[in-house]
Amino acid sequence: MTGHDIRRMFLNFFEKKGHMILPSASLIPLSDPSILWTAAGMVPFKPYFTGSSSPEFSRVTTCQKCIRTPDIESVGRTARHHTFFEMLGNFSFGDYFKESAIPWAWEFVTEHLRLPPELLWITVYQDDDEAFDIWNRVVGVPVNRIVRMGKDTNFWEIGVGPCGPCSEIHVDLGAERGCGAPDCAVGCECDRYLEIWNLVFIQYFRDEEGNYSPLANRGIDTGMGLERVASVIQNVPSNFETDLLHEIVDFTAGLIGQKYGVKKNVDLALKVIADHCRAITFAVSDGALPSNEGRGYVIRRLLRRAVRFGKLLGVQGPFMSQVAGTVIRQMGSAYPELVERQNHVLKVILAEEERFGETLIQGTEMLNQIIAGLKASGGSVIPGASAFKLYDTYGFPLELTQEMAAEQGLTVDSEGFRNAMEGQRQLARSARQETEYISEREAFFKDLRDQVGTTTFIGYNSLQAKSRVLAILKNGEKVNSASVGQEIEFILDVTPCYAESGGQVGDFARVTAPDDLDPGLVIDVLEVYKPVENLFIHRGQVISGFIKEQDYVQVQVDQARRSAICRNHSTTHLLHKVLKEVLGGHVNQAGSLVEPDRLRFDFTHYAAMTQDELKRVENNVNRAVLANLPVEVFETSLTEARALGAAALFGEKYGERVRVVKMGDFSLELCGGTHLRSTAEAGLFKLVGESSVGAGLRRIEAVTGEGALSYIEGKEEQFAEIARLVKAPPHEAAHRVKGLLQNIKDLEAESEMLQARLARYQVQELLDRMKDVKGVKVLTGQTTAPDMDSLRGMVDLLKDKIGTGVIVLGSESNGKVNLVVAVTRDLLKSGLHAGKIIKPVAAIVGGGGGGRPELAQAGGKNPSRLKEALETSYKVVDSQIKDL
Repeated sequence: MTGHDIRRMFLNFFEKKGHMILPSASLIPLSDPSILWTAAGMVPFKPYFTGSSSPEFSRVTTCQKCIRTPDIESVGRTARHHTFFEMLGNFSFGDYFKESAIPWAWEFVTEHLRLPPELLWITVYQDDDEAFDIWNRVVGVPVNRIVRMGKDTNFWEIGVGPCGPCSEIHVDLGAERGCGAPDCAVGCECDRYLEIWNLVFIQYFRDEEGNYSPLANRGIDTGMGLERVASVIQNVPSNFETDLLHEIVDFTAGLIGQKYGVKKNVDLALKVIADHCRAITFAVSDGALPSNEGRGYVIRRLLRRAVRFGKLLGVQGPFMSQVAGTVIRQMGSAYPELVERQNHVLKVILAEEERFGETLIQGTEMLNQIIAGLKASGGSVIPGASAFKLYDTYGFPLELTQEMAAEQGLTVDSEGFRNAMEGQRQLARSARQETEYISEREAFFKDLRDQVGTTTFIGYNSLQAKSRVLAILKNGEKVNSASVGQEIEFILDVTPCYAESGGQVGDFARVTAPDDLDPGLVIDVLEVYKPVENLFIHRGQVISGFIKEQDYVQVQVDQARRSAICRNHSTTHLLHKVLKEVLGGHVNQAGSLVEPDRLRFDFTHYAAMTQDELKRVENNVNRAVLANLPVEVFETSLTEARALGAAALFGEKYGERVRVVKMGDFSLELCGGTHLRSTAEAGLFKLVGESSVGAGLRRIEAVTGEGALSYIEGKEEQFAEIARLVKAPPHEAAHRVKGLLQNIKDLEAESEMLQARLARYQVQELLDRMKDVKGVKVLTGQTTAPDMDSLRGMVDLLKDKIGTGVIVLGSESNGKVNLVVAVTRDLLKSGLHAGKIIKPVAAIVGGGGGGRPELAQAGGKNPSRLKEALETSYKVVDSQIKDL
C-alpha cells in the first residue's frame, strides 16, 4: 500500500462518515500572524474551535501539509523527525464526540489499514474515564492494553483557550526495535512503541487564571502522520524508506554519485537533502521566499543546510532545484499547485542556491584567514567560537571546517563549537514566547460578542444605516455611556462601515442621533476593525452630545473616501492580471495595501522591472479602465469559483461560500473588499514607484482617480518651474537643459585642466621650499587643492620629483582642513611612519587621522592653525628619524 493509497483511503473513509473533504490549507497561516507555519491539521480550523468564526461544515477531513522546525538538527539522525510532513485528520465542530471518534479510529486502523489488534496499544489521559470506557467496553480493547498517562503527554492545551484530554494509538514494532530495557513499555523513548494517531477531545476552556470550564460545543481534532503510518504499513525501519521519500533519496543519490544504505554519513546527507527539499519546495509554492527574517529565514536556513551536506559529499554547483523537480513529480498529483507553480519554485531555489555559493566563498576566505593567523602564532587548534561563527554567519558545517583544517594539519575545538551552539539555543529559547491558542484580547471580544450579539454588515450596498448601540468600550472596559471629548469604541447591531481586512483599510464615518433623539450627538469614526467574526468595532471620538447603550444612532460612511478606496482596490485587481500578462504566470500577489490616497501591491518576481515593462503595465491597466468593464460581484461555492478560474488573494480567509469579483472577461478574483461598479470609474491609473522588498519580491505603488490627477498636476508644476528656471518655453525646456548640462560638462573639463596646470605651478613652488632634516628631504606646504583626492594627486607628483623624502601637504576646503603625509619606501627603515607623523600634525588643527607607513591622511576643523601645523611637521620628522 503506497502513501498515496493511504491518503486517499483515509479521506474516503471519513467522507463516508459524513465529513467534507477539504484541500490542504497553505503552509503560511494567512489569517493568523501569531505563527510562522501551519504545523498541524487543526491550525486552519483554529477560529472554529475558539468560536471566533462559524464553520461551513460540522464534520471535516483533510490531509494537511505541515512544517515544524524546532528539531532541525535531528532530521536524518532519527527515523521519524521531519521538517515537512503530511497530517491526516478528522474534525468535529460541535458535532460528534468521543463516542464516534474512538470507534471510527479503531475501525480505520484495524479494518482498512489492517493492523493486527494485538499489536495496538492505547493511551488515555489519567482522569479520562469516559475515553477509557469507550476503548474498553465499546471497542473491546483489553484493560491491560489501555495505559493512563499524565498531563504532560495526554492533555492538549496552549495557553488561554479551548483544550482537552488526548488519546493515542501506538503500534508495537517488536522487541528488535526496542531498547532492551526490562521496563520498556508505551511511553519509552525508544522506537519500539510508535504513536501513529492522536485523538484530541476539545471539551474545556482554560481562562487566564488557569481555571477549566466545560465547553458548550465540544470538538474533535485528530492527527495521524502519513509518513509514520506508511512506514508501519510498508514495514520499513524509517520514514525515509517509504515510497513518499525514497524516490527523492534515490534521485539525490544518483545525482551526486552516491549510494544509499552503504555509508552512514552519506545516508544522513541524503535524508537531510530529501527532507529539507520537500519543505522548501512546498513552502516556496505557497508563497514563502528566502530572506533574513521570519519564515523566509527558515527557508534560507533549510536550503543552506541541505546544500552544505551536499558539499560534504563533494557536490559542485547548484543541485537543489533538480531535487525539487523530483519532489514536484512525486507529490504533484496530490498537490496540483506544485505543478502549476513549478517554474517559480525552481527559479527561486536556484537563485537562492547560487547566492549561497557566493556566501560560501566568503566563508572560505574567512577560514583561510583564521588558519593563516593560527599558523603564524604557532597554534594548531581552531577555536570553537571561530568554527561556530563560520557555521552561524556563512553556513559552514562543523564537518566542513574540520575537513579544511585537517588539510592544513590543524584540528577544531569541537567541544567549544558545541558550547557556542548550545549558548545560541539557550538565547533562542529564552527569547521564544509560547503562542497562545487564543489571545486574551480575542477571548475578551468573543465573550463580549456572546453577551451583546453580532454585527450585520450592509456596507456593500448601502453607505448609511440606522443602528442600535450594543456596547460601548473605554480603555478596554465596558461602560454604559460616553460624553463629549471621550475616545471610545462601540459595537452596533448593523453597520455600513467596512472593517479593515484583506489589505483594505477600514471606513471613516460620522455617527449622529436620529432626528427624534439628541440632535447634538456627533461621533467621528476613524477606525473600524473586526477582532472576531461578525463583530465590528468602531473607534471614534465624541465630538458633541451624549451616547449610551441601546441608543439608536444614524451612521453615514465618508462617501468620498470610500469611493477613493474602491478605485484603488478595483485597479489592484487589474494590476494583478496585467502583471501576469507582462511579466509571466509566475507573478503572484504577496501582499497589498489599499488606502484612499494610494495602492501598494507586492508580488513575486526575480528582477527590477525595466522602463519598458513599467510603461506596458501602466498602459494596459489604463486600457482596462477605459474599456469600461462592468464590475460584477456574486457569491458561489469555493469549488465552483476555482472551476471558473478565480484567483485567491493574499491574506483572505475563505469558507465554502465565497465572494467573487468579476471585471468583464478580464479579471476574476475571490475578494471580500469594496469595489467600483465599472472600471471606468477609476478614471486614471498612474504608477509612482517600483522597488524591491526582499529576495524575489517586488513592490509597485500607484495612484488613481483624483490621486492620479494630483500627481500629474504636481509633475506639471515641477516641469513648469524647471522651464522658468532655464528661461525656456515648456516645450523647449528639455532641449535647453541638455544644452546647460553640456555647458557644465565643458566648464568642468576646463576647470580640471586649469587645476592641473595650477597644481604643476604649485609643485614647482613647493620644491623650491624643500628642507633637509638629518639628511632627509622634507617638503611641507599649503596648497589650493579643493579636496582630498586632489591633495593626494599633488603628493604623487611631488614623490616623482623628489625621488626620496617626506611630504606633508595641507589645504583648506569649505572651512575644513585636509592633510596628507607620504614617506618614500626607502626611508621606512629609518623609523619614519606616515601615520605617526600625521597624528600630532592633525591635532594642531583640531583633527585626527592615520594610515599606512607610506601614506596617511587626516582632517581638521581649524584652518587658522594650518600654517602652524605644517611648520610643526619638521620637528615631528626630526624626532622620528633614527641614525641612517
